[in-house]
Order: sequence, then C-alpha cells, then structure tokens
Amino acid sequence: MDFAFDAKTEELRARLLTFMDEHIYPAEPVFEEQLAERDDPWTSVPIVEELKAEARKQGLWNFFLPGDAGGHGSGLTNLQYAPLAEITGRSPSLAPTALNCAAPDTGNMEVLAMFGNEAQRKQWLQPLLDGEIRSAFAMTEPDVASSDARNIATSIKRDGDEYVINGRKWFISGAMNPNCQIFIVMGKSDPEASSHRQQSMILVPRDTPGMTVKRGMTVFGYSDGDHGGHAEVIFENVRVPAENLLTDEGNGFAIAQARLGPGRIHHCMRLIGMAERGLELMCTRTLSREAFGKPIASQGVVQDWIAEARVKIELQRLLVLKTAWLMDTVGNQGAHTEIQAIKISTPITVEWILDKAIQAHGAGGVSQDFPLAQLWMGARMLRIADGPDEVHKRSLANRELKKYRTTEGAR
Repeated sequence: MDFAFDAKTEELRARLLTFMDEHIYPAEPVFEEQLAERDDPWTSVPIVEELKAEARKQGLWNFFLPGDAGGHGSGLTNLQYAPLAEITGRSPSLAPTALNCAAPDTGNMEVLAMFGNEAQRKQWLQPLLDGEIRSAFAMTEPDVASSDARNIATSIKRDGDEYVINGRKWFISGAMNPNCQIFIVMGKSDPEASSHRQQSMILVPRDTPGMTVKRGMTVFGYSDGDHGGHAEVIFENVRVPAENLLTDEGNGFAIAQARLGPGRIHHCMRLIGMAERGLELMCTRTLSREAFGKPIASQGVVQDWIAEARVKIELQRLLVLKTAWLMDTVGNQGAHTEIQAIKISTPITVEWILDKAIQAHGAGGVSQDFPLAQLWMGARMLRIADGPDEVHKRSLANRELKKYRTTEGAR
C-alpha cells in the first residue's frame, strides 16, 4: 500500500481545504445564529443552501459515490475519498451537507444506485444527487432489539398491485426535515422464509397516507436538527405501488448489509477529522490559559493527553485508509474484518480524544461556545448507530475463532 496520496487526491484536498477556510469555518457562527432564529427547529437554514450552491459551483460535490456507479459516481475510489471525508469531519454539521456527502442521503443514494430500477433512479436518485431533496432510511424499531436486523417487525404485505406497510420506527435520521421526500423502509415480507430472507425494502414517498412522522428524537438532548432530526415514524396501513419494492422480496437484509458497509467507513473517515479538530482546540486552549502560574499546556497530564491523542489519531487513520484500500481492491466483503475493526475502534477512540479536549476547556468545553460537546455527542452516538460495538465485537470474534475451529463440536 502506497501511503502517499495521488495527484488527484492532493488537488482535491487543496481545493477542499481552501473551501473550508474561506466558506465553512466563517459560516459556522452564522449557521448557529440562523438555527436559533428558526420558527421550525427541523428546517434547513439559508447559509446551508448558500454553501451547497458554492460547493457545487466549485465542483466539490458528491464525492462519496465511488467509481462510475452506473453513471452517477464521482470517479473517486474509497481511498481517494477518505482524506476528503476527513476534512469535512472537522465541521460535521456543515461541510458534509454542503458537499452533498451527508448521511443518511449518501447511503440512500448508494442503495438507489445499486438496487433501484431505472424509474426509481430517475424519480428519486437524481434529485438527491442534485441536492434538491433529502431522504430517510427507516430500519430501527423501538419494540425490538434492532441490532439484530432479523428482529425487524414492521410488516410489508403484498395486496394485489400494492404493498401494505404497518409498523413503528424510531431514530429515523433526516425524517424531520420538511424536504425529506422519500423513505427507504425495511420490513418483514415473509415471516416463514429463512431468517435472512424474511425482509424486504420498499420506497415510501413522504405524502403517502397512513405514514405519520410523529416526533423528533433528541440525542443527548441535541435535536440534531441540522441533519434533519431523528424521528419516530408510524406506518398504519400505508399503501404503495408494488413497483416501489427495491429489487425482489427477501432481499432486504442483503441490501442493508450493502448499504451499511460504506456508511460505516464514511462515518469513521469523518471521525478522524473530528478528532483532529478536537486536538487542535485542546492545544490552542491549553497554550492560551494559565493555572498555578504556568500555561495549562505545560502540565504533565495535559501533555500526556496531547501525545496520546496524536498517536491514537495516526493509528486510526492508517486503519481507516487500509480499510478503504481493501474495499477498492477486494470489495466490501473482502474488507469485512477491517470495516468491523474501524467501526469498533474509531468512535470510542475519538470519543476519548474529545473527552480530553472538553476537560482541557473546563466549563467552556461543555458549552455552546465551542463545538466540542456536539462533536462528542456525534462520536458517542456512533458507538450505537450502524450496529453497536458489542454486536461487531461478537461477529469479529466469531470470524477470528473460525480460523481455529477444527471440528464441528469445537465451539
């Protein structure tokens, strides 16, 4: 593996860093002011649309979709995208959305590109690629342990030329945004099939009768409204045309796995940028303030935090880059071990770094005057989102143990 970025990546990095300095960082206080002035806590604000227009004009758009992707891709590899996503992670509330590289839309666009038919891609994928609409992915449910996707209980039943959907979802990212126009819903279409063939996915437009976006869910008290919020959604005899099904019945679990792999590494890419921002703030803060007659940065415990943070960032970046390289060279399935490894290690590592940065800031670290509290919230949430740590550790341990099992009974 070559550790140097290629010429295309370096050129895009330089342009993106300039965009961050000239547009994103200056927009952060404006963004916070406009959020506070909103009548509806879930709507977007003008500065976001201005940034999207500028990013698209500069060609900093849709980097996330690798390769050609049926004519919709960015032309970048995962390895080329990784350092770009890291940069956007330094301002996660603004930069990914400005570049049309924000979840859950990225994963939904990947699903539509991979599994949507021509009509579905024309109706929903193209407006998403153009940044004209937002979307939601409805998988998690409050009444079952959704960390085991086979538990999903929402029903999707065929009735003539339609499917009827009944169930309850929650923490459905993006759903509170009024511009969220399409939901990708995972449910159980055949309870009698084998455990991994019971689920299907179907497209449900926002205005479909019977679907109710009931309320927004907070995350550690944050509305996360800039991401479109996380909603509880009720489906009561929701009817959609049979052609809204994604591929065939029984493919829902496979589609979910195809969607979540890239989503997990994208989160980890951005987490590296969040860690870098946290370390930067910790260094500048501790150099600028004195306690007990000397700068806080001269305290041994603070220097230990700073050194540990740098080591941890470098380790995580290398593992994320290796994972991206494997996804490009041997495919997502071939990189399964590494995808799980970064999903386990990166959020908890970045959470630790941000925790130390918060501690170094004192009261300011938990306030709205610095981005650290919200960055910490994002890192902590990612230890649950896209599968909790414990599920990934269980799977990873079983894969490792499989190498040493020589008989059927040795378990």
